[in-house]
Amino acid sequence: MESTVANKLEALMRLQTIDSQLDEIRRVRGDLPEEVRDLEDEIAGYEVRVNKFDEEIQAINDNIAARKQAIKDSENLIRKYEDQQSNVRNNREYDAITKEIELQRLEIQISEKKIKEGYYQIEQKNNEIAGTKQKLEERRKDLASKNGELQVIVSESEEEERALMQEREEAVKHIEDRLLMAYSRIRQNVRNGLAVVTVKRDACGGCFNTVPPQRQSDIASHKKIIVCEHCGRIFADVEQKVA
Repeated sequence: MESTVANKLEALMRLQTIDSQLDEIRRVRGDLPEEVRDLEDEIAGYEVRVNKFDEEIQAINDNIAARKQAIKDSENLIRKYEDQQSNVRNNREYDAITKEIELQRLEIQISEKKIKEGYYQIEQKNNEIAGTKQKLEERRKDLASKNGELQVIVSESEEEERALMQEREEAVKHIEDRLLMAYSRIRQNVRNGLAVVTVKRDACGGCFNTVPPQRQSDIASHKKIIVCEHCGRIFADVEQKVA
């Protein structure tokens, strides 16, 4: 049997009540969940930075090792050339070998300079790593503290929240998709999360703008779904005035 407008409004109001209770639970948690996520992201960033520094230091060490080997190779060549010099037959051969020796000595000087620069770069990067690790340790302590606070708050309301989520799952089954989409859209667009309200003291329970008597009568009749002409919230009913 098709649900009446009154039943639809009742189902929407029930969903709104559940969502408002969930909103209150999450409000108590405040910005803690977001702060925890921000700290986790910051920590991940520092860890990536440290790993990058480690990779750069490894690359510099590899380059230093290659330069040291190049120095050994040059020294071996110099010894070889010096041995050849004692057996040259003319000045032209002697000058050619002397030039090769000078080139190898220049290569050694260049490698020694690059090695020195490499050790300096490693020192600088180690300093940066130390600074980054200090920040990383501080943020990890902050995260542990914030997580502790959050866990305490969550544990206090975890059972209630779980029960409400189960109630919510059941509640949405009784609301047609079109209405549920409208409800969700309104909730996203209003500050206090109230998509379904009642008329209280002749005013909208959401934006507090006056609702004319004839419109109140139409709302109370539950014959059609009526929204506030000012804020777009759905009117569920009209609160009876206390005499």
